[in-house]
Amino acid sequence: MPQGSTATRLRALGEQAAARVYRARPQRRNRLTGRAALLALVVCSLVVALAYPMRQWVSQQSEIAEQQRRAEEARAAVEDLRDLKARWQDDAYAERQLRERLHYVRPGETGYVVPRGTDGAGGKTGQDAVDDLPWYEKLWSGIDRADSGG
Repeated sequence: MPQGSTATRLRALGEQAAARVYRARPQRRNRLTGRAALLALVVCSLVVALAYPMRQWVSQQSEIAEQQRRAEEARAAVEDLRDLKARWQDDAYAERQLRERLHYVRPGETGYVVPRGTDGAGGKTGQDAVDDLPWYEKLWSGIDRADSGG
């Protein structure tokens, strides 16, 4: 303790007590400083400013992927059509298709049409029977129905 007047001693004791009190209690800092508030404002502004362009970018990326998928499907379809065209250039394939689909026969051959019924008699009726007919019989049956008014 310093030697001196009572006022000097009291002042020294007050400073020591104040130092102990303030040292014992940690100093609380304000959690939200001006810099932190400014940083939060900048981050929020960036999020708001970039939200719409990012949404547009994502939708455009999905649209690009969809268009690429469609283009790939179109390429596959073109390739299939090229293969089909090449097959139709072969006379044997064309003749086989004409015989199967249109029931063509060569001169001197006798053509037979066998009904597709499961009961042996070919007993299909109604729309099933019409669907199983060759195209030329469907055409004539349509003309007959139109002539009969039914």
